Amino acid sequence: MRSQKKTRQEKLLKLIAQNPLATDEQLADRLSVSVSTIRLDRAVLGLPELRERMKSMAQKATSRLRSLKQEEIVGDLLELEPNRWSLSILATRRDMAFRDTNMVCDHYIYAQASSLAIAVVEADLVLVESMRGKYKGHAQVGDSLVARAKVGVHKDDKYIVSVRTKVGEREIFVGRFITAAIPPNAEDGHREENL
Repeated sequence: MRSQKKTRQEKLLKLIAQNPLATDEQLADRLSVSVSTIRLDRAVLGLPELRERMKSMAQKATSRLRSLKQEEIVGDLLELEPNRWSLSILATRRDMAFRDTNMVCDHYIYAQASSLAIAVVEADLVLVESMRGKYKGHAQVGDSLVARAKVGVHKDDKYIVSVRTKVGEREIFVGRFITAAIPPNAEDGHREENL
């Protein structure tokens, strides 16, 4: 007969595989055990803590990044499957808030989504040609914004990228970006035309 400990550890593995951004507190709540039990189980299973999981994910994702430099991404890129999907997280700070409030300025939410829509396209230079979006809620200072981008239809150098941003389970932004991969040397010709 299988032990409760073994069953719990298997469930823990599945939960972390489904949501690598889950905190020990969230995992403990889902499994109805203490945080110290989760930490012990993680140690036994060789699973790193959240910060280390995020660091490892970020290193793997940024190694696949082509259209932007790592420092050009708004937030931390955690996962990237070029031309398919990507994931980033943005930890909000006091300096991101509207004056005298705890409300995060909407341009940070947009910037995270826009940079993710560009990052997911595998090309040397990618530009946003248009965007249609909707703010569905607000973020507070201290919230972590989790944005997921998914590439839909693409034809030639045009890509339709959908981005959804959540705070916990609450969706706060949905955007549909049309991006264009600019062929090499095309930007040089564009600059000369404008001179």
